[in-house]
Amino acid sequence: MIVYRLSGQAFINDLSGYGAEKTGGRWNSKGIPVLYTAASRALAVVEIAVHVPLGIIPTNYFIAAIDIPENDIVKTGISDLPANWNRNPFIKATQLIGDEFIKNNKHLVLQVPSASVSGDFNYLINPRHSDFNKVKLKSIDPFVFDARLFRK
Repeated sequence: MIVYRLSGQAFINDLSGYGAEKTGGRWNSKGIPVLYTAASRALAVVEIAVHVPLGIIPTNYFIAAIDIPENDIVKTGISDLPANWNRNPFIKATQLIGDEFIKNNKHLVLQVPSASVSGDFNYLINPRHSDFNKVKLKSIDPFVFDARLFRK
């Protein structure tokens, strides 16, 4: 299965989950490495756009296509989440779900619903899992954001 990751040029080859480990995110606490990916290029764009102030167009970005094994994906559905799981700022409960996924180390990938696009999914990859070597970077291409997404 191909998933997508948008990142600045300096970090596009880094699949270690270090960026998320350093800052934390909706699905992980600081100190817990996880590689965030999206089901489509379009969702990857939205996931970046929701974090960028209007009027600022991200530059020097690249998009990576990443092949993940489909046989080790555990799914978290909306019915498994608290009612306010998608609010901003994000809540600790969603971080604990991701933290447990990484710490339990039973599965390589966790499918989670996108908080940005209802009905779409993000895929969290566990860089500590023994099958992480099966995660393959298929391609990296320069990516230019459409300026209309960032108009004030």
